[in-house]
Amino acid sequence: MFLIGQYDSPFVRRVAIAMRLYGAAFDHKPWSTFGDADEIARYNPLRRVPTLVLDDGEALIDSTAILDYLDEQAGPEKAMIPPHGPERRRHLRLIALATGLGDKSVSLVYESVLRKEQLRLWVDRCEAQISGALDVLEQERASARTPYLFGARIGHSDIALACVLRFTGEAHPELYKASRYPTLTAHAAHCEALPPFQEIVQPLAPPKG
Repeated sequence: MFLIGQYDSPFVRRVAIAMRLYGAAFDHKPWSTFGDADEIARYNPLRRVPTLVLDDGEALIDSTAILDYLDEQAGPEKAMIPPHGPERRRHLRLIALATGLGDKSVSLVYESVLRKEQLRLWVDRCEAQISGALDVLEQERASARTPYLFGARIGHSDIALACVLRFTGEAHPELYKASRYPTLTAHAAHCEALPPFQEIVQPLAPPKG
């Protein structure tokens, strides 16, 4: 199977890191959603990444759907999220906050590089959403006095958060300041020191308008 997308995307990166942690072998197609859109469209008509193409040709789209498949393959004992119940919902809430932060960080990049004149109302809204999510995530991480968000074992919420923080820090350093978010910064540093994070990484390369 092969994973489509560049690793400067926090969504592609979180999938690739999870695959490494699960021990799932895959090839990587570092195709750009701008430069390689037609190539991606052969597997995903939305021309979006990540897209995971299985050995039988089935294409899974969206990081959430891909990780759901990987969790199923790993089994409930090894899966990096509980299979059901309140604990699963707690994980999903933090994943939603982290990926929502990622969505807005990406949107703000596109706004800055693809528009000749930025829409101030949209920029202000994105910045408010980014800051609001960071504030809540800082509180949530500070309240979890464990190596990871939900104990001693890394989970999807930890991976998503670390990947999004790296992207946001590179894309919007004026919004994500280490001094304002010390606990999030420590969490990101802890994750980034792990071998899969060091292996699967790419500096941000925004599209050119």
